[in-house]
Amino acid sequence: MSHIHTGSCLCGAVKFELKGEFKKFFLCHCSRCRKTSGSAHCASLFAPGAALRWLSGEEKLSLYRLEDTNFARTFCSVCGSNVPTDAKSRGLVVVPAGCLNTDVDITPQAHIFINSKSNWDEDLASVPAFEGMPSS
Repeated sequence: MSHIHTGSCLCGAVKFELKGEFKKFFLCHCSRCRKTSGSAHCASLFAPGAALRWLSGEEKLSLYRLEDTNFARTFCSVCGSNVPTDAKSRGLVVVPAGCLNTDVDITPQAHIFINSKSNWDEDLASVPAFEGMPSS
């Protein structure tokens, strides 16, 4: 079965299509992912053998690769949003879940690198939740 997903960056300059199936979905708490996301973790989908096609904005892409590691991020040079990284040497495409415009049929399978998580990343389920910005 062929799965087709689309997505974009925040400003809409970069748009893509991915043909393939997501096999893994991890919430990574490593310090590198925390720094690139500015949050508690990155939500990353892994699609081995998928085909990534840039629909627009390919010239706006920037790639950051951390030397001597497998860590890399592709992002829009206009708005800074993370977009898929085609890790050809590893035979997969890594997709930040938040850049997708389509639903996925897989849920997160694990929190990883939890030994690196922030000290404020505890018991977040007990924090009050609002449908929008709180009034005060």
